[in-house]
Amino acid sequence: MGDIRTRLFVDGPLAAGQSVRIEGAQAHYLVNVLRLGAGEAVELFDGASGGWRAEIVEAGKRAVLLDVVAQERVQAMPPDVWLLFAPIKKARTDFIVEKATEMGVRRIRPVFTRYTNSERVRPDKLRAHCIEAAEQCGGTFVPELDAAAPLDRVLGDWPEDRRLMFCDETMVAETGLAALRDAGQGPWAILIGPEGGFAPEEAERIRAMPQAVSVTLGPRILRADTAAVAALTLWQAALGDWR
Repeated sequence: MGDIRTRLFVDGPLAAGQSVRIEGAQAHYLVNVLRLGAGEAVELFDGASGGWRAEIVEAGKRAVLLDVVAQERVQAMPPDVWLLFAPIKKARTDFIVEKATEMGVRRIRPVFTRYTNSERVRPDKLRAHCIEAAEQCGGTFVPELDAAAPLDRVLGDWPEDRRLMFCDETMVAETGLAALRDAGQGPWAILIGPEGGFAPEEAERIRAMPQAVSVTLGPRILRADTAAVAALTLWQAALGDWR
């Protein structure tokens, strides 16, 4: 599918011979922005069955009709790692979700900590950012986006077999690469705190968890959105699909 540059996510299973109707913003993008017409090819993906070659049959002002021709890429799954983060200002929360999708995570969950200074989370908007990032980065998977929840509740229900990479802003933990490689493979999650850091009792609870692996992200204090990218980079290099 190297000759196709336009990629669109569709909500629903794809199959050869299927007709797909695109409306709204996606149709506007194809017809008015890219100026694509009948006979031109687009890659469609549904997040579960890989990439599919589709050809435009009809390009109208309000809708585009495509025929699905064939699967040309098998489904590629990211490593089994989740990202948990405390919501921050809107544009920076959007940035975290977008970059987590590009860098490869299975699941994203906003968590409310004691010092979280942004309590409004729009799941529909964050989902749209996930989809747009997947379309642009060439992936065929869109991360699951969980509803925001209090950190206490999330930790109380934590899976026994999933390690938790705790990005400790106190800088007294082990350096990242060494700690992650020592902990080894398996299901993982990464936890990024709010702009004000974790409350002392929150940090102590996390450190006491048998699944927790405390790491530092270098010698400087990072903003929350920068920390998310740094932590994902570190994890992918140590244990993920960047190795």
